[in-house]
Amino acid sequence: MEKSNRAQRWSLVGMTALVTGGTKGIGHAIVEELAELGAVVHTCSRNEAELNKCLQKWADMDLLVTGSVCDVSSRAERERLMERVRSIFHGKLTILINNAGTGIVKPTLDCTAEDYSYLMATNLESSFHLSQMAHPLLKASGRGSIVFISSIAGLVAVKNLSIYSATKGALNQLTKSLACEWANDNIRTNCVVPGPIATPLIQVVLEDEEIKAKEVLRVPLGRIGEPEEVASLTAFLCMPVACYINGQVICVDGGRAIYDS
Repeated sequence: MEKSNRAQRWSLVGMTALVTGGTKGIGHAIVEELAELGAVVHTCSRNEAELNKCLQKWADMDLLVTGSVCDVSSRAERERLMERVRSIFHGKLTILINNAGTGIVKPTLDCTAEDYSYLMATNLESSFHLSQMAHPLLKASGRGSIVFISSIAGLVAVKNLSIYSATKGALNQLTKSLACEWANDNIRTNCVVPGPIATPLIQVVLEDEEIKAKEVLRVPLGRIGEPEEVASLTAFLCMPVACYINGQVICVDGGRAIYDS
């Protein structure tokens, strides 16, 4: 294989990407990873000030990133987001990263109907609906790739996260369904499953040194992961070199999900 061909297989140059929830944590790291590898990226956030701050930072880094204000729990806002993406990328999209999500830590008996509806809309319904709307754009690109960002809470029981865990388990299965259903449209679908990662979502929990120490003990590698370690796998799954990987649910967790601690 010639050197230039090999370089192209490990590159995202010429690709377009939508990353939901890209202004902090894992999403932020994914935006930067994709853009640094050559993709033109659009992202979204509920917080306009936070979005604008990130867009300025990426512009200073000479990364090709644009953004929209969008609450992915809203169907109407998702539709506006996808219309913007369709316009910016002229009807073609190469990569969809369904990253946006949130969690509510509560005992199951304390969870309300509002908690359930909000988590389902934000974590599961948004990913399903955005994938539906992105399908014609991904198909038009001739080499579409969807990556869902799930959680090990969708694989193992985590205390006080029953609804969150249900949404993530559903994403794992949705990955397999779309991988089979849309393969003939040249759209691959995979799922990245982070373990304990140093993000704002779990930072409050990890501020308790006792809880942090217990969690670290459950990880064979003996540490909390970094968002960039999730971003690197996500980017790899979108590269031409990964073109035969489809329908996989892959953990980035230091061994947490397989360790009987």
